[in-house]
Amino acid sequence: MGRNLQSSERLRPIDLARGHGLSTQAVRNYEEAGILPPAERTPHGYRTYTPLHARALRTFLALVPGHGHQSSTAIMRAVNEGVVDEALRLIDESHAQLLEDRRTLQAVESALRDLEPLAPSGPDAVSGGDAPSGPGGTFIGPLAERLGIRSATLRKWENAGLVRPRRDGRTGYRVYDEADVRDARLAHQLRRGGYLLEQIAPLIAQVRTAGGLEPLEAALRDWHGRLSARGRAMLAGSAELDAYLRARE
Repeated sequence: MGRNLQSSERLRPIDLARGHGLSTQAVRNYEEAGILPPAERTPHGYRTYTPLHARALRTFLALVPGHGHQSSTAIMRAVNEGVVDEALRLIDESHAQLLEDRRTLQAVESALRDLEPLAPSGPDAVSGGDAPSGPGGTFIGPLAERLGIRSATLRKWENAGLVRPRRDGRTGYRVYDEADVRDARLAHQLRRGGYLLEQIAPLIAQVRTAGGLEPLEAALRDWHGRLSARGRAMLAGSAELDAYLRARE
């Protein structure tokens, strides 16, 4: 196993460390974690490595940007233990997660595109005794009617943190301001796309953190870039892993 790289050349921990900008302790830790194959020992107990170990280290470092440290460790451990099918399964899981992240991004973008301006309905435009006190806003009934959902649904979304209406000081009724209406509409679109409340909550939180939908566009562009970078990193990691598997044959 690994005969083509298990030559007479012997490498010290410092040789591997310097070649990858690591400390010698990090190299020893990687071996103990199973990321590197077990090293041979000199009669005095010093570790000696080979070019195969150097390739294993290079493979691990190439896997990390795309799969993360934990998954990359599990992949390398499986390979070094000879359980290649398990390593391939872990890689498939990472690719599946990347695909799910892309679908989530597409769902958010689709929901944002569908957020066309809503004209006030009759009940929402009334004033006097039927209007909430304080600056603007709409009650739960008119908002539910405009969205085509039940008031109970809005209350459920409130419990899940998707909307945060204030209470009218005079009546105690829920009052949804412009930001609440935006969040409710975004939640409505994502729910129609099949997303669960627990999946929608962090997306609504991102909208709030960004300060609305318009600033979120920059975050979406950054999200696209990070997913693309992760996909490219997975390709690079796969190439290194394939080379390492061939070297072990």
